[in-house]
Amino acid sequence: MFPSIHALVIMGVAGCGKSSVGQTLCRLNGATPIEGDAFHPPENIRKMSAGIPLTDEDRSGWLGILSDELRHVVAAGRLPVLACSALKRSYRERLRKAVPGLGFVYLELTPSVAARRVAERPDHFMPASMIDSQFATLEAPHGEPLTLVLDASCQDVPQLAAAADEWWRRHRPN
Repeated sequence: MFPSIHALVIMGVAGCGKSSVGQTLCRLNGATPIEGDAFHPPENIRKMSAGIPLTDEDRSGWLGILSDELRHVVAAGRLPVLACSALKRSYRERLRKAVPGLGFVYLELTPSVAARRVAERPDHFMPASMIDSQFATLEAPHGEPLTLVLDASCQDVPQLAAAADEWWRRHRPN
């Protein structure tokens, strides 16, 4: 018997595909998407757009908003899928405290692939120059509970979504 996952976070550095994988999982499961970037305050967007890395303090209010959003969706009886970098263990623990039964799918990526993908993205506030700071902040969730690690460097969105979906279905409440 697997522990139940009532909500899911698709996480990783910029360019790993978390939004695309999250959207695909939502379509497959009738889940509710939560795009973490949409909840950043304007000051965070300004800083990232200017190539200034966010601090723990910058992320604190944002993580509180995401925690509230996850709780709201779960309380409404829906399955949320949050696309969120969740780079540090302390960030993930904060989200876990907000929503028991929270699972994580970590889309692991090499710095070179991340930089290439971010440079190729049109219309996104995060410049490729921010990749190094994301990897410097990253505390990979290897060995954390209710966490699936997938290699996003060599798998495409359909493959990643299929693997995440299979894993989540084994862990979802009936």
